Amino acid sequence: MTSSELWTRAAAERYDAEERERSSAAVLEPTLAFLSELAGDGRALEFAIGTGRVGVPLRARGVPIVGVELSEHMAAVLRRKIDESMLPVFVGDMATTVVPGGFTLVYLVYNTITNLLTQEEQVECFRNAARHLEPGGRFVIELGVPPLRFLPPGQVAVPFDVSERHLGFDTFDLVEQMLVSHHFTREGDDGSYRRAASRHRYAWPAELDLMARIAGLELERRVADWYGAPFTQDSAQHISVWRKPDRDRPPSRRNSAE
Repeated sequence: MTSSELWTRAAAERYDAEERERSSAAVLEPTLAFLSELAGDGRALEFAIGTGRVGVPLRARGVPIVGVELSEHMAAVLRRKIDESMLPVFVGDMATTVVPGGFTLVYLVYNTITNLLTQEEQVECFRNAARHLEPGGRFVIELGVPPLRFLPPGQVAVPFDVSERHLGFDTFDLVEQMLVSHHFTREGDDGSYRRAASRHRYAWPAELDLMARIAGLELERRVADWYGAPFTQDSAQHISVWRKPDRDRPPSRRNSAE
């Protein structure tokens, strides 16, 4: 049983409205271009496809897509947008759910690997991605870098959005490597707010690289955004691409003696 928290019907129904800005064509274009190039002429598998914010427009670009989604409510919202024959969705968790066929691309966007709340499950997610990839295929993750440099001694909270209609901040448990995202969203003009919180297990890029090695994948590149900007120590997020080696080529050993 996965440790991920389930999206409720109410949360699924308002998801698209809350993510309208991130769902615009202008914002999504570099993401879709990046993923479609990696998919090539093959099929793509999206873990945690949600309501299809990325998967549906990627399918419209001609990339055959299959999705895995834990929440039946999120999958139901997606199904209103596109027929099952065009974009099949399997209800299950991204660490263990197996779907038929091979893929040139498996991807996981918008920090969603952190929904798996244990390191063991995150490792299994990498193994599941590798299980579905054809030789030479890629696994892509979009993930924020934990903003721990913003934590002065004794402080446990970091704000990520302070606007007229929304207040968002993360609280950190540095020992357990967990964070809780807190949201206070203004509901109307009467001053009422809706409060929500979700738990996540954050992971550093180097930790993900080790998970990839365990799964038999090799880091191909890491950039700071979907446009391909260089990843630096000041980057707030990363897009990482790991490759499944070809059958006739052994994994590289960069640190081995010549």
